[in-house]
Amino acid sequence: MKNILVKYLAAGLVTVMITGSCAKKLDLYPVNDLTPEKAYATVAGYKSVLAKIYGTLAITGNSGPAGNPDISGGLDEGSQVAFIRMFFNCQELPTDEAVVAWNDQTIKDFHNLKWTSADPFLKGIYARPIYNITLINEYMRESTDDKLAERGITGADATEIKKSVAEVRFLRAFNYWVMMDLFGKSTFITEADLIGTTLPKEIKRGDLFLYIEKELKAIESELATAKSSEYGRVDQGAAWALLARMYLNAGVYTGTDRYTDAITYAKKVIGAGYSLYSGYGRVFMADNDKAKDEFMFAVNCDGLRTQAYGNTTFFVHAACGDEGAEYGVGGGWYGYRATSALVNLFSDPTGATDKRAMFTTSKYGTSPAQLTITDISNFDQGPHVKKYVNIRSDGGPVSDSKKEFADVDFPVFRLSEMYLIYAEAVLRNGTGGDLTTALGYINQIRTRAYGNASGNISAGQLTLQFVLDERARELYWEGHRRTDLIRYGVLTNNAYLWPWKGGVSSGTGVDSKYNLFPIPSSNLVANPNLTQNTGY
Repeated sequence: MKNILVKYLAAGLVTVMITGSCAKKLDLYPVNDLTPEKAYATVAGYKSVLAKIYGTLAITGNSGPAGNPDISGGLDEGSQVAFIRMFFNCQELPTDEAVVAWNDQTIKDFHNLKWTSADPFLKGIYARPIYNITLINEYMRESTDDKLAERGITGADATEIKKSVAEVRFLRAFNYWVMMDLFGKSTFITEADLIGTTLPKEIKRGDLFLYIEKELKAIESELATAKSSEYGRVDQGAAWALLARMYLNAGVYTGTDRYTDAITYAKKVIGAGYSLYSGYGRVFMADNDKAKDEFMFAVNCDGLRTQAYGNTTFFVHAACGDEGAEYGVGGGWYGYRATSALVNLFSDPTGATDKRAMFTTSKYGTSPAQLTITDISNFDQGPHVKKYVNIRSDGGPVSDSKKEFADVDFPVFRLSEMYLIYAEAVLRNGTGGDLTTALGYINQIRTRAYGNASGNISAGQLTLQFVLDERARELYWEGHRRTDLIRYGVLTNNAYLWPWKGGVSSGTGVDSKYNLFPIPSSNLVANPNLTQNTGY
């Protein structure tokens, strides 16, 4: 057990009172008779809804505890509604870091960079953050001083609830960041927008950036100090980390570079006392809550209490076949691999030197023949990724004795990313940092990876291209690669090719419109306030 909020979620206390099918329509409406007056009648009720809000990142809409509403709109719960799995598909499948063998509707369109506005997977990932935001807005409306006084909630209990509002505002900002990054704009609703009154407005990318930035800075003093929150809950460290990530990509999001600000906020995180956990592989094992000093924020996944096929359970099962025991699960799904382009970023792909090269199992290796993919649908072809495993580093049992659901927590922000942001922003001429410090941070990452200083680099080797490659080596399959390739200007054009980019075995450039995902056609029909991205 990693977090008391997960206990509330698992106990079935969480029931949400106000949502409809976000995938079907945007004027949300009540679907059951549990009113706010009932759901928020007690302090325990508030904790239950807070747990649900955190849980939206780990579980699906109507699987899990009783009372969860349906947001599926006819979509598949495991693959098209679950946040982590959908985010992975959007951030990893269009890149050199992932391909999928399945002939599952339009899933192969992601690596081929040829999706359309009718894609059912995009329908799900557009709906999910808006659903999450809807829950957060309601929580905020029910947490005002007047509402707490009406319910007789006073003293320390009232103070704790008021503090939690800053947490959910962060989670709202994070969900809006997802929309900004993937779609470039978003349906826009806040606590001031009552359910079912008017159709939501649209917010453009630049305005959304400013809104998220303002929100994160507004709650900075209201959040718990960095590294002081219960594991799995957000504090100042998470807010600083999101700001650092946003500022690194500000040129893409707004047209104006903010590298100095990226350095400023990366330094805030680094200076707060986080540390790299010993042993890179252990950061992605079933007891990776032990790596909490490396995480600014992690989504708690528990094999008994957050059972879903779209959180890290997906990472473990989908990456393996009949060698599932090596991944700590009862069986594999024969699905996802990487491309040889990712493996080729490692000087030694066996993992004997750089331990981050996790591409070998008892059945698959890293020989040139094994790395070559002539048929995407053939799971036996291509490098297999053994990064996430449902096995404890201490040898103890996992929580699900059937080994169907994983205990691996999903790290949203890690210290390594902050080191890499600092180094890249310095190289891009941001001020407030220096190359000597940047080199030291990179070599800390590499010292852990190699177990010694043998992989350390010199100042002359620290270039922007090196940082891009190092981000792949350190952060692959964590939801960064698409954003990174866009920032470097190489996702869609011919400047960098990888196997099966654009649906061609040797790789090809595609239309630049694929730097953004389209607004789902069903949302455009349901809400005339929304507009389509250019080219779709």
